[in-house]
Amino acid sequence: MPAARSTSRSAARPSSSRAATGSPFGRTTLVTGPEGLLADRAVADLLARARKESPEVEVSRTEAAVLDGARLTELSGSSLFATRKAVVVTDLGNLAPDVAPELLEVVAARLVDVALVLVHPGGQKGKGVLDKLKALDVTVVDCPPVKTWELPQFVAAEIRQAGGTVDPGAAQALVDAVGADLRALAAGAAQLVSDTEGHVRTEDVRRYFGGRADVTSFAVTDSVLAGSTGVAMEQLRWALTTGVPPVLVTSALASGIRALGKLVGAAPGQRDVDLAREVGVPPWKLKSMRAQARGWDARGLAVALRAVATADADVKGAAEDAAFSLERAVLAVAAARRS
Repeated sequence: MPAARSTSRSAARPSSSRAATGSPFGRTTLVTGPEGLLADRAVADLLARARKESPEVEVSRTEAAVLDGARLTELSGSSLFATRKAVVVTDLGNLAPDVAPELLEVVAARLVDVALVLVHPGGQKGKGVLDKLKALDVTVVDCPPVKTWELPQFVAAEIRQAGGTVDPGAAQALVDAVGADLRALAAGAAQLVSDTEGHVRTEDVRRYFGGRADVTSFAVTDSVLAGSTGVAMEQLRWALTTGVPPVLVTSALASGIRALGKLVGAAPGQRDVDLAREVGVPPWKLKSMRAQARGWDARGLAVALRAVATADADVKGAAEDAAFSLERAVLAVAAARRS
């Protein structure tokens, strides 16, 4: 399973301070960077290695915000039911300052029966803890955003990983049709391999994702972010009717909201090429995004993103009616927009 990005070979390989080999026990692995899909895969790979080495391993997950000294002792201490533990702490930037010294003590102890995985989404929040962790010689797995020009490589790697092959140009065609969100691209690549005989051609991409501008997940996103709620609802219903997977819709919504947030918060006076690189979109996309941005502020975008996160969990199994969850999310996003 591809886990994260490599600058030299593939957009779907981890960039690590050490080779991702050897026992995960007796060490701490710091997974850091804003690309959630790659971080999730890096964690999954570490847990798979732990289970392979010790099938009886006890796996625990917790958010840093709720971690305290007692919980940390419970997670890292010995267990009556397992000889070894794998502990995953997410959102490390939200770790309480008074808990940080205790966590650092656990890391420094290098507990031989514990595989400790710490996940930080990148950015400046919690940077002091990150610097201290790196000084303790933890294993660092970087999950930075995949550059725009690396996206076709990512798609091709996903198709190959799923057991398929891809024609030259087909990977770029999927990027053009779906956008830059890695989760949406990964889902699209998997769908193409599943729905073809394994060899993905450009015409396959166009048949499944192109030529249907009114029913793509990104069309729904563009409409609701621009304030055309009625149009967005019609597009959503038609998209689902014609077989667009619900996960592509939530991925597109999340990607569009995040990109708009970067645009709203960008420093003024930048050249379009530099601004597009910062936002993570092609330069031609900036014109429509600037029009959308006039109806949004940071608070509204945060509210919209939370609504989409809830819908994403729903369509992945937390709710029975994916269509209803998506309609509710689109209405919530529309409500978060300034009139």
